[in-house]
Amino acid sequence: VQLQASGGGLVQAGGSLRLSCKASGINFKLYGMAWYRQTPGRQRELVATIGSRGNRNYTDSVKGRFTISRDNARRTVSLQMNSLKPEDTAAYYCKVESTVFWGQGTLVTVSS
Repeated sequence: VQLQASGGGLVQAGGSLRLSCKASGINFKLYGMAWYRQTPGRQRELVATIGSRGNRNYTDSVKGRFTISRDNARRTVSLQMNSLKPEDTAAYYCKVESTVFWGQGTLVTVSS
């Protein structure tokens, strides 16, 4: 199983970024997918999940600003991040839910 994440970068506060994670080696449509984030010295935090049927959940701090979506034909899960804040700065990781499979992480830096 491979998860290839992309889309991170440097953005000013209030800006937007879109992260993508392409999966291979799994029957993608059968699995829930998630985005996590981590900053140095802190535990990895669950940001958003999307189930195999498209049901979505978000951590409170990103509700109304982030949107998770999936494209089963492209085996891709995305995270649209709007109204970014400096506290969103982190390495973002995609994960196949209920498995041990993680992407390599993509860095998001939000400047104030």
